[in-house]
Amino acid sequence: MADQLLFNPRTYDPAHFDPETRRLLRATVDWFEARGKRKLIEDYRSRAWLAEFLEFSAKEGLFATFLTPASAADGQPDKRWDTARIAALNEIFGFYGLDYWYAWQVTILGLGPVWQSDNATVRARAAELLAQGEVFAFGLSEKAHGADIYSTDMLLEPDGDGGFRATGSKYYIGNGNAAGLVSVFGRRTDIEGPDGYVFFAADSRHSAYHLVKNVVDSSKYVSEFRLEDYPVGADDILHTGRAAFDAALNTVNVGKFNLCTGAIGICEHAMYEAVTHAQNRILYGRPVTAFPHVRRELTDAYVRLVGMKLFSDRAVDYFRSAGPDDRRYLLFNPMTKMKVTTEGEKVIDLMWDVIAAKGFEKDTYFSQAATEIRGLPKLEGTVHVNLALILKFMGNHLLNAAEYDEVPTRLDAADDAFLFRQGPARGLGAIRFHDWRAAFDAYAEVPNVARFREQADALCEFVTTAAPDEAQSRDLDLLLAVGQLFALVVHGQLILEQARLTGLDADVLDELFAVLVRDYSAHAVELHGKDSATAAQQSWALGAVRRPVVDEARSARVWERVEALAGAYEMAP
Repeated sequence: MADQLLFNPRTYDPAHFDPETRRLLRATVDWFEARGKRKLIEDYRSRAWLAEFLEFSAKEGLFATFLTPASAADGQPDKRWDTARIAALNEIFGFYGLDYWYAWQVTILGLGPVWQSDNATVRARAAELLAQGEVFAFGLSEKAHGADIYSTDMLLEPDGDGGFRATGSKYYIGNGNAAGLVSVFGRRTDIEGPDGYVFFAADSRHSAYHLVKNVVDSSKYVSEFRLEDYPVGADDILHTGRAAFDAALNTVNVGKFNLCTGAIGICEHAMYEAVTHAQNRILYGRPVTAFPHVRRELTDAYVRLVGMKLFSDRAVDYFRSAGPDDRRYLLFNPMTKMKVTTEGEKVIDLMWDVIAAKGFEKDTYFSQAATEIRGLPKLEGTVHVNLALILKFMGNHLLNAAEYDEVPTRLDAADDAFLFRQGPARGLGAIRFHDWRAAFDAYAEVPNVARFREQADALCEFVTTAAPDEAQSRDLDLLLAVGQLFALVVHGQLILEQARLTGLDADVLDELFAVLVRDYSAHAVELHGKDSATAAQQSWALGAVRRPVVDEARSARVWERVEALAGAYEMAP
């Protein structure tokens, strides 16, 4: 029987979506399955551009249907920006190969400034390009400055006729080799400061657009390109001034959410391979899975993966229910990018410890999964950048709860229009949250949830009695250790909310929280060892260490679920 918590192409039927979404998701799975594992791996290893995949997408109208908001859909009812189905497609792409996900992800980023713009000409052009099956690109980063948009060297010189001539280069720009439209961030030479920022639309086929190279050795075309005296007319301008800056950050808000479900898909495919191999491998007369340490590692990998899915699914609901008076998604979004993707690395590492040399073999999906999973925590801002962002919310989240209506599960066929009118990218410290304790109270009888709750309450004590002082507030190394503890509390909260909405098996939940208790203790010990930790902070850290509640019968029951994954799915050759 297929595990209901993991994606399995053999049994996949997204019946919770509308008929066209369901058809497109299933058609995508079928295209990959028909292509077969051998061809998928061959394309990955030969670094082949994704031409055939993009032909499939164009023929089916996949990108056009999923990435055209209702406001630009010209009344076509199936076109909308629906985060729930976008997340489902992320998972499928991750399952079959991150190269496919990347072309889609960068298209999403390239469309962000367009759909936030009031420029009707460019919006209509983008909708038409999507309908033709084109991909898009997001021209933000530069070789010298990375994503430091304050320091952009893409310069727009006024041409005297109301337009500009753009000159400068961009780096790390996915799809830069083929994008029908590139959203490019730059600054005017005649205006100083933020008022000089400009977002404009460029065409990679224009003679003044020069493709330099692919900066990575991959099918993912992560380009360097240069504009030389590129003409930018009024019809090409997407945003100016502070609005251009906000459009950049708000686009990243939309795009970074896709990393978590891409990581989930990678881990799911790798897990089928790993468990099947371990179960069939005989060492010293016994299956590898007979060894206690192997069972522990594979069980930990499984429950961590389940936690990734629960958190990400619940975060979708907050994303889709967001509005000017409810910006809680701005915490849960960097959490999906930072916490879920790093959990993905742990899942792969745990399985790799079990299958060892098998993980290097060229005819496995696992070998590319082990490489690709490393990239996701490093995209759309590093782990450190996102962890520092998460810290901005800690005080209000832990200690200053506000009243909100409960957010329901959001799988409805609605257009998430607010994502393209998020407004100014500031005021994060003023955002309020509902009481995190309610999610824990609902599962107070689950032993390891209760044990983790002790640690979460201890963090509130830390914030009120041993918080970093003014000098320590400039010590990012110390603050990041605190951030890891806070991230675990938020991670546990949304897992519990989704567990209640979906009726998650209590054994799986208890086993998952045993892992989280260990993680919290490890981060507390890390904080204890920081150079600048005070005596009070060191004492608090050791006092927050807890041992998970051990239940051998529970662990054995969860292991049976893991063991059942052996042979549950193998991609057609």
